[in-house]
Formats: sequence, structure tokens, C-alpha cells
Amino acid sequence: MKIESKEYRTIWFENNVVKIIDQTKLPHRFVIKDLKTVMEAVNAIKIMEVRGAPLIGATAAYGLVLSILENKDQSFLKKSADYLIKSRPTAINLKWAVDRMMKKLSGVNSDKIFEIALKEAEEICKEDEKFCKNIGIHGLKIIEDIHNKKKDTINILTHCNAGWLATINWGTATSPIYQAHRKGIPIHIWVDETRPRNQGANLTSYELNEEKVPNTLIADNTGGLLMQRGKVDMCIVGSDRTLANGDVCNKIGTYLKALAAKDNNIPFYVALPSSTIDWKTKYHKNIPIEERNSDELSHIEGLDNDGNFKTIRIYPKKSKAMNLAFDVTPAKYITGLITEKGICEASTEGLKNLFK
Repeated sequence: MKIESKEYRTIWFENNVVKIIDQTKLPHRFVIKDLKTVMEAVNAIKIMEVRGAPLIGATAAYGLVLSILENKDQSFLKKSADYLIKSRPTAINLKWAVDRMMKKLSGVNSDKIFEIALKEAEEICKEDEKFCKNIGIHGLKIIEDIHNKKKDTINILTHCNAGWLATINWGTATSPIYQAHRKGIPIHIWVDETRPRNQGANLTSYELNEEKVPNTLIADNTGGLLMQRGKVDMCIVGSDRTLANGDVCNKIGTYLKALAAKDNNIPFYVALPSSTIDWKTKYHKNIPIEERNSDELSHIEGLDNDGNFKTIRIYPKKSKAMNLAFDVTPAKYITGLITEKGICEASTEGLKNLFK
């Protein structure tokens, strides 16, 4: 996808360095950052220089490549894998990618281990890019069906950033949007600002602007009213972890959007690659919900009138804050899951039929 009319992926390997777009600087500054060690990769995930379940997984895969460049010893590799897995607990892609890499690398003591690691990390990225494009192709059919009935601009509400910046390319929730826009279907996106880190405002609106997709920023709690007033035709969100029964763990606030959509008979879709499916966890209360630093709530970042980047406090100093990063939307509120293999019901049977 494009930034300032130039095509980018979110992550790539070049001259023994992992290159990332530092998303903590967006939308005010576009910075490409070098990751040279595995601990720099761990830190990039922790402080959300990279974020979004698929991109976190890809960064972890490249992190193990960096680990091998530092030290080819298997014990160092295993420690690196542990550090990466613990860097953020909720998104399943992280552990999925590390486990996939370690399956290829465990016990390999030859000089070819770097070559094997790099090839597998690249394969993870290529696969995610292909999957996300296919999600867009399948999701496009939903938008086309609505357009054929409405014959007017399709208003789509999304939450957080499940765009190309959260993946390698295309995005999950945004992929059908980009496909529809390129096909000439008139669309408009309602973008939740998504407190506390404003990933909708800072990232989703930013990338939609770069692709010239019409969009309007709204406060997180505005969506329900828009749905009541008939100004939302469908919702598409992403997923950080989808259980085999169809329950979806995603950015905090997703559950409330699903409830409002259900009450107003508005289709609510979740877009995800199969790497985001957790086939083992049976009950959503067993999903680890990340609690992040309360400073993300009590402080906000932006540009002042002189163009200087500043962080300011917006809460009283004595106020306590709880910063839970994710919630869970039960399958019964989800119209369907859009995956690289097609669209299915959010249920055990639906997923099993699609992923035999």
C-alpha cells in the first residue's frame, strides 16, 4: 500500500537489518527504523512501534533471524523465542509465528540455520500478504451485495486499526474496503478514534487518506447513535485472537460495537487470517487480556501549534486508571468471519467446514 504515493510493506529485511515503519511516530512523522538485535525486536513489539496481530507475528519471526545473527547457539535461540512470546500476551499470531520458526530451527546446528530462518520469516510475510489480499476479495462480495441493494454510498464502521499497517500489506478489515474502492464502489468509512492510543485516528484514518478513501473520524461512543440513525450499513473489524467456537478477542471497545450493531440489525463482520485462530483455547475467559501502562490513558501525544511533538497529561495526577487493551465479542453477535479461504459462520462448525 502507499505512503506519499510510494509503495511500502510494513516490515522487510535488508543488509542484515530488519526495517520497520515506526508506528508510534505516525501520523505526524514517517520514520523507518532499523532493528539490529532480537531485544530490539522484542522492544519494538512491547512499545508498539509495530502492532497488529499479523505484523507482531512477522516481527517475531524476523526477531529470531536477528537472534541467529547475534549467536547461533540453540540455547540463545530458545531464550530469544521465550522473550518474544512474552512481549505481548493476547495476539495469538505472536506465539504461532515463534512456534513455526522454532519447528524449523530447533536442533539445526549447521551454517545454514540463518538461511533457513530468513527463508521461513519471508514465507510468513508472503503468506500473510496473500491471505490479506484474499480476505479483501472475499469481503468485497459482501460490499457489492449491499451496494446492489442500496445503489448509493456504502457507510462502513471499523474500530482500531486492522489496516495494512497492522499486517504486511492490504490489512484485514480494510482489505475489502481497498478492493471496493479500487473497483469504483462508492464507500465512506466511519473511523473510531479508538482510545487510549488513538490507533483509529492515528493509523486507520492516515492510511485511508493516503489511499484516498473517504473517511470521517468519530469518538468511540458515537457509533451506536449513527447506527440508530441509519448511517451505518455494515461493520468490519479485525481480530487479535479468534477461538475455534467463533468468539473474537479484539481491541477494547469492539464488543460494544457488536452489541449496538445487533440491536440495530446491522451486519457485523470480523476479518482475519487463519494464523489468528486459536484452535486450543476452549473458553474466552482463558484468553490473557493484556493490561498496559496507565500512562496511555492519562497522557496524550500530538503536535503543538509550533509543530513540536509533545506528550501531555489529561487526567488529574491523583486519578488511578485501568488500561485493558482487549475485549471479547461472543460469536452470537458476529454475522460472519471473513478469512483467506472464504466467509463462514462464527461457530465451531463454520470454522471446521472452512478449515478442514
